Amino acid sequence: MYPSDEQLKAGAVARILERTRLIARVAIARRNGARIVFANGCFDILHVGHVRYLEAAKALGDLLVVGINTDVQVRVLKGAGRPFVSERERAEIIASLRAVDLVTIFPEPTVETLLLAIRPDVHAKGTDYTPDTVPEREVVRSYGGRVRIVGDPKDHSSSNMIVRLNQRNTVMNDETEGSEV
Repeated sequence: MYPSDEQLKAGAVARILERTRLIARVAIARRNGARIVFANGCFDILHVGHVRYLEAAKALGDLLVVGINTDVQVRVLKGAGRPFVSERERAEIIASLRAVDLVTIFPEPTVETLLLAIRPDVHAKGTDYTPDTVPEREVVRSYGGRVRIVGDPKDHSSSNMIVRLNQRNTVMNDETEGSEV
């Protein structure tokens, strides 16, 4: 028997936790011997680069926690008109991925406070970083954690996808404006 759409949605939503519940779940997992991995991002328009990043992060440990930027912070990082997908929906999409165990939405401009709260064994960042350019590297090192760069080369980008879609729509609109109906 296959799960219903409601059951699938409930499963993903149940993995989205506010900070105090997340801290408690991570503590329980750690007591049970789990190696905790943390990854984060905007995840505005999901693409294969995101999936590869999260799968590679999961391979580094037992419990993958993903932090999602709030809508306000995505606007600050990506500009006006972003995000296209709300923070709750982005969190649900990420929570539905097989590699992801827990998701939280964080309002701060950086993940430093969240990292200090859950103290993951590994902080996984994508290949657009190097170990020396990860902004939170000193925070992670301060409690004995490690930073790892994972995923495929940064050949995928939501921002680039948006530009390409806009260019395509412009070309299509230009072509249809001259045609008669």
